[in-house]
Amino acid sequence: MKYVVIGASAAGLNGLKTLRSNDKNAEIVLIAPDNIIHSRCILHRFIDGERPEKKLNFTDDDLIEKSKVKWLKNKAAGVVLDNKLVLLDNGEKVNYDKLLIAAGSVTNMPPIKNLDKAKNVFGLHDFEDALAIKNNSVKAKHIGIIGSGLVGCDAISGVLGKGAKISCFEVASHMLPLNLDKYAAEKYQEAFAQKGLEQYYGVKVEEILLGSDNKICGLKLSDGRSFDCDMIIVTAGLKSNTEFLKNSGLKLDEKGLVYDKYGKTSNENVYAAGDISGKTAIWSAAVKEGIIAANNMSGTKNEMTDFFASKSTMNFAGIPTMSLGLAEKPDDSYTEVVFTDKKGNYKKIIHKNGEIKGAILQGDLSYAGILTQLIREKIDVSRVKKPLFSIDYSDFFGEFNF
Repeated sequence: MKYVVIGASAAGLNGLKTLRSNDKNAEIVLIAPDNIIHSRCILHRFIDGERPEKKLNFTDDDLIEKSKVKWLKNKAAGVVLDNKLVLLDNGEKVNYDKLLIAAGSVTNMPPIKNLDKAKNVFGLHDFEDALAIKNNSVKAKHIGIIGSGLVGCDAISGVLGKGAKISCFEVASHMLPLNLDKYAAEKYQEAFAQKGLEQYYGVKVEEILLGSDNKICGLKLSDGRSFDCDMIIVTAGLKSNTEFLKNSGLKLDEKGLVYDKYGKTSNENVYAAGDISGKTAIWSAAVKEGIIAANNMSGTKNEMTDFFASKSTMNFAGIPTMSLGLAEKPDDSYTEVVFTDKKGNYKKIIHKNGEIKGAILQGDLSYAGILTQLIREKIDVSRVKKPLFSIDYSDFFGEFNF
């Protein structure tokens, strides 16, 4: 059996390890243009100097050698399903028996005037991006960051306090809009402001202002305001890396590559996992999807059922936070249960008819274990008479006090 894996991040490498564990004799080929194995979640720690390059690796240093994997450091340029081939950007072709596509995502460059031709514009997605930001930020006087989601906050954390003036611009009403409600987000906004970050919310960057030789000299907002800057980091979301699949015949939707709870795509010999779906960009979910897809590829039936795997954990400015599912209730058919204290701890659960649909924990995250149990045991929280945030592990050894 010959397995080919496209992508060397959370989904691809965990899939690769699972394939080797399940099949000691298979031929395994990894296709990924990365020069080093690295966690995209901690690239900001390389930018700010806290971690050297060698400490970005999230797996064993000898994983490729130990797993007897052939690593082709190329980009995938296409897939030919009928012939079971992956086309590489250098013109070569790689055959497979089973294929795992874990090519992840790429930086979404929004349609901002002059952005495509401006110099000194960077995304933050891989090690090469981080290296470019690190080298250029020390020379910059004013850095504009477009977007304040998880990657945006990574970028802010990486360059803040290094000498340049830093401003972020976010179209939503608050920081981390996909992960947090306004209350939890304001804790980060206040902490970043104390460190010198200028923040502008509810605004859209309309144009990049250029000087001679297309060098950035500023940006203009949709409300008419203009700001000087000489470097821009774009973190306005990610999009699935599916350009090379458009003529493959694999089923795609408006977000990305389509696959089921087993990781199987529209082709029986092709599986997928991680950000390539365009539906979530969460490390823990990518890890689990990679393992599940690899198990099914190699004959061990597995399916994705763990809602808790879609959680986001973050710790910006020394404030630990975890979010899961919905950050805000969509309408009044949902119920919010909230807890705050004078220590700055914040807990919120969103449920509908007793089924948990979302949660935010900030400060003390110890309740995450209880939350996991409530979700795993499918507890109807609307019937629990005990205060929801007073539940402890002893409650799971008997009947809940309904």
